[in-house]
Amino acid sequence: MGFLKQTTPDIDFPTWSQGTRAEKIRPMARHWAEVGFGTPVALHLFYVGKILAYILIGWAIVISTPGIDGFFAVTDWYDEPIVFQKIVLYTMLFEVVGFGCGFGPLNNRFFPPFGSILYWLRPKTIRQPPWPRIPLTAGDTRTPVDVALYGALIVVVLIALFSPGAGAVPALDTTVGVLPLWQIWTILALLAAIGLRDKTVFLAARGEVYGALTVTFLFSGVDMIIGAKLLFLCIWLGAATSKLNKHFPFVIATMMSNNPIWRSPKIKRKFFENFPDDLRPGRRSRWIAHFSTAVEGLVPIVLFFSHGGWVGGIAAAVMLVFHFGILSSIPMGVPLEWNVFMMFGILAIFVGHPGVGLTDLESPWPILLFVVSATTVVVGNLMPRKVSFLPGMRYYAGNWDTGLWCIKPSASAKIEAGIVAIASMPAAQLERFYGSPEAAQIPLYMGYAFRSFNSHGRALFTLAHRAMSGTPEEEYVLTDGERICSTAMGWNFGDGHLSNEQLIESLQRRCRFEPGEVRIVLLDAQPIHRQIQEYRLIDPATGVFERGYVRVADLVTRQPWDDEVPTTVTWRADGTHTGVHS
Repeated sequence: MGFLKQTTPDIDFPTWSQGTRAEKIRPMARHWAEVGFGTPVALHLFYVGKILAYILIGWAIVISTPGIDGFFAVTDWYDEPIVFQKIVLYTMLFEVVGFGCGFGPLNNRFFPPFGSILYWLRPKTIRQPPWPRIPLTAGDTRTPVDVALYGALIVVVLIALFSPGAGAVPALDTTVGVLPLWQIWTILALLAAIGLRDKTVFLAARGEVYGALTVTFLFSGVDMIIGAKLLFLCIWLGAATSKLNKHFPFVIATMMSNNPIWRSPKIKRKFFENFPDDLRPGRRSRWIAHFSTAVEGLVPIVLFFSHGGWVGGIAAAVMLVFHFGILSSIPMGVPLEWNVFMMFGILAIFVGHPGVGLTDLESPWPILLFVVSATTVVVGNLMPRKVSFLPGMRYYAGNWDTGLWCIKPSASAKIEAGIVAIASMPAAQLERFYGSPEAAQIPLYMGYAFRSFNSHGRALFTLAHRAMSGTPEEEYVLTDGERICSTAMGWNFGDGHLSNEQLIESLQRRCRFEPGEVRIVLLDAQPIHRQIQEYRLIDPATGVFERGYVRVADLVTRQPWDDEVPTTVTWRADGTHTGVHS
């Protein structure tokens, strides 16, 4: 990795550019296995600076609270309930404005490096109501009402961040107090109203974490602490459960090869089965995957029930190391501040209040909130198409809804002209950043290699051939569905749940694609109890033209450049033969 310049594969460009897509991906995959994306060191330092800015701003907000004294007297106030409340709301604000998950070049955002607030304060941008049959939520166009709700959420959160405590709370052993209930109710009401009108904003606010934790602020006395502990437990156990699959070792291998700390290509190669010919996850990747899943699934139980002492201290230390390990790898999608928050929560809630447990419950509300969150996780794992991977807590599991859009230049022009957006199409951003279409081909195919390193990538590129069947493939540019979300709706974070039929219909109404101008692959995540992943092939102008599934076993045994995975077709619009195809 260079300090200012990206490290790129050593290829003969004229020869390489004449190959098939699979042939072009092969050297990119080998480069990724040794180097990762080749991100300049300066860019990694930029993200480190962003983490430090997040910490320092949050720190300044906390010490501005009356009764919280001493910038460096952290041990005097780190466990104050109002400090935890403010860090939760501050991080929610950081995310919903657009500075958190999905920010910047490591999420393929160049101009501008974020969307979010630039879109959601602008009328006529696209929104996605989760249940449009609910009164007052139908439609897909952002109105002044949506802008006002989003703006009001930002304002009320800011008011809460600079509010004093509402007085002493003996049950929590605090004289500083907690935030006024009217602020909490208002924030939750606004977040709920926004979420019903546009699930994108709710997901960007990380409603399953910060929204749910804000609900605990309504609980009296120690119930707030117990509720927070239960939600942390649900997050860890939900994430660990979702990793009980064959996909997660692929995430580990990909993440470690892109890790800025492990700089040696020799070390990175060892995360694969047999570099350079067999780039499936090696023994080391599989061991790390299984060990980290065990840590995330077992240690939090010890942390929750130990009530402090040396056992609780060790459990807390293990979880701090666990989250720092993720943070230090600076993964693609950059969920950095979330990991910092989880580390703070371990200290503020578990270390700061070790003796508070289930036997101290004063009401059933914390248990009810845990049941609701856990049920969402269960439904999300059983029916992943119905629940985004965020509330389903399938973090880092390698098992997400994904999509691939095959777009002709004429369709790209229609998207640029037909929607209200800040960011241009992903391919155009790459060309602008790298200076020419030829230079942009390298990072474009490095992106394809990243996708293909995940097990579902083999299916996506195989299905792309089927989607483009009958048309020369060189007429299309392949783009991740989540990148389309970035341009069209202002936010993406590895979530194919947003790149769905609803978005396709919204773009078709605005852009009027002709048949064949756009072909789309939508691939569902694997339900935890089935070893298949279902797909749909869609032409926005004519609708779904094929459904079927791929077997997980066929994905995890193939190389990143293999785009000939067997598919089982269950339905075709033209009524032709269905069954197994290669």
